[in-house]
Amino acid sequence: MRNIDAESLAKAKALFDSGTIYEFETGTTRGLQLIHRGIFGGLYDFAGEIRTVNISKGSFRFANSLYLKEALAAIEKMPEKTFEEIIAKYVEMNIAHPFMEGNGRATRIWLDMMLRKNLGKVVDWSLIDKTLYLQAMERSPVNDLELRHLLSGAITDRIEDREIIFKGIEQSYFYEGYTPGE
Repeated sequence: MRNIDAESLAKAKALFDSGTIYEFETGTTRGLQLIHRGIFGGLYDFAGEIRTVNISKGSFRFANSLYLKEALAAIEKMPEKTFEEIIAKYVEMNIAHPFMEGNGRATRIWLDMMLRKNLGKVVDWSLIDKTLYLQAMERSPVNDLELRHLLSGAITDRIEDREIIFKGIEQSYFYEGYTPGE
């Protein structure tokens, strides 16, 4: 039986090891699509493809597929010069949820790439508690202050530190219910 989580985790790490991740556009829908395709290509037929159906998680409905392209175009135009602007853009992309599966893993990498490019920082995701993060994300469409506070406490300038990056990727999978080695 195929373990998609383990395979996509290996692909995510390979994006960084190869340096390919640094060739992708930052803060754009196209860049996010390339990240998603890089992680899930060969695992999902829809890897990197914008969804055409409506999806939800629990009682929360993500952006309606009829308006998704317009929403993504608006998100892409959002500024990303400050920490606050970058988090606001990240929250809006989470609300859009452009893919059928794998949005969280892809957008956390997308977030780190914006932080890296614009601020010379990344999130040390290993410092972010899963429950607190998921709660902050759930409330972020109303107010992103809690999320900004949580992430600001884990921001680091160790953007070239392989351990920070890889532990962060593993933590991202943990948020989605996968523990490496399972």
